[in-house]
Amino acid sequence: MGESHPVFARLYARVRPALDEQGAQEHRRRLLDGLAGQVVEVGAGDGGNFAHYPEAVSSLVAVEPEPYLRTKADSEAFAAPIPVEVVSGTADRLPLADGSVDAVVTSLVLCSVPDQAVALGEVFRVLRPGGELRFYEHVAAEPGTRLDRLQRIADATIWSWFSGGCHVHRDTATAITTAGFTITDLDRFSFGPNPASPHILGRAVRPG
Repeated sequence: MGESHPVFARLYARVRPALDEQGAQEHRRRLLDGLAGQVVEVGAGDGGNFAHYPEAVSSLVAVEPEPYLRTKADSEAFAAPIPVEVVSGTADRLPLADGSVDAVVTSLVLCSVPDQAVALGEVFRVLRPGGELRFYEHVAAEPGTRLDRLQRIADATIWSWFSGGCHVHRDTATAITTAGFTITDLDRFSFGPNPASPHILGRAVRPG
């Protein structure tokens, strides 16, 4: 998210634990499994991922633009098994030096950034050569399906406004490869009964 969405932020903080109980918590564990070194999480939300980071992560910078969610994330950081610094920032201007981190995590955030190419360009910039992008995102449905049509209608109407800038019809896997990454692991699955049900979870590497 590139701006404040106070209503959606409060709704998300209430709904997120219930989604975790329905299966999202296991997705988060898979997303973060095996991470090590210096990591940045883009759009950390209320800190729902913090408890699942492995102890091999030496430090985590959690970037979150929304003030309410950032306050929630600060609270979660105290109980995290690793050192966490929660900072203000946006995906299109990460407050980190070039090639300064070993891994970047995006978790249900690339749907809401204003420009995926710019955000992924920033991810590419801050990753060291050979560094890893971990992604867990909801994405566009198969072309020509009923859900594909429903997603297009949702994005063209009030969905983005209602959901804090979220877009349900984005081909995020293609955006990742277009940004210069090599996807090494990709799982596609359905989660949730709404227009945002198609998901991807995987890993990509910055060549070099």
